[in-house]
Amino acid sequence: MDTLRGMQTFVRAVELGSLSAVAREQGSTQPTISKTVAALEQELGVRLLQRSTTHLAPTEQGRRFYERARRVIEEYGEAVADARGLSETPAGLLRISAPVSVGVLRMNRLVQEFLALYPQIEIELILNDRFVDLVEEGMDVALRLGANLPPNVVARRVAVSPRGLVASVGYLAQHPRIDAPDDVLAHNYLRFAWASESFELHGPGGEVRRLQANGRYRINNSLGIRESFLIGAGLGLAPAWLVQDLIDSGELAWVLPQWKASAHEAYLLYPARRYLPLRTRVLVEFLRERLPQLPGFVAVE
Repeated sequence: MDTLRGMQTFVRAVELGSLSAVAREQGSTQPTISKTVAALEQELGVRLLQRSTTHLAPTEQGRRFYERARRVIEEYGEAVADARGLSETPAGLLRISAPVSVGVLRMNRLVQEFLALYPQIEIELILNDRFVDLVEEGMDVALRLGANLPPNVVARRVAVSPRGLVASVGYLAQHPRIDAPDDVLAHNYLRFAWASESFELHGPGGEVRRLQANGRYRINNSLGIRESFLIGAGLGLAPAWLVQDLIDSGELAWVLPQWKASAHEAYLLYPARRYLPLRTRVLVEFLRERLPQLPGFVAVE
């Protein structure tokens, strides 16, 4: 059999989740695609896909083979493009992972800008707040906020986002003044469901204050916190990437702006491979340049 063709067909089947979808993409038929994958399985002596009338998914051996086969195909495609003098034209599918809130507020717009620059690239943006294994889930690039980074990946620190207390202008006008960290204790403190009840603020001259949050509301989503600030439900800690546009518009305001919590650090992650496809390289460079320009982010040295 044509092993390379079989690998290409199998890889697309995993990525599209359907043999019929591969058939439509290749201008073929579902039985033909099924026979191609079956021939590859026979050659390898392992079952690569679990098939049913409604579902298709790689087996454990299939997941492991997919990652290696995908790299082989990418290297082959780059070699062909280079031989034809086409290596300057990025093309193909990119899968990007990002946290939900920063994905909705910031990454979505960046991805659209990137697609306009590179018309031969397709992007699948997966927004998820859980830990994502890039290799296991077939991701090309991930945006990660925070310093707890997984092993066996390349991590490029591209920006930081200051973090401080924030509230709506209306809330601040209707509640007791806040002139010092201890004044926060008299206010309804909004926090993430997973966050500790205590938090540290770093002020002028290196002074550090640890405060105990007093609040009746917790939520596990940054967009929910953002909306709660807007409707005047209370105050709380927030990274600038989440609220800077609303501060610029005058709807929200920093509380005790001289006092800050630890900043969010933005990293671009991608698999630690010897070879990266051209489309991945141009995406990483695009995000490295554009992320620090977004509201609430600051470039790193």
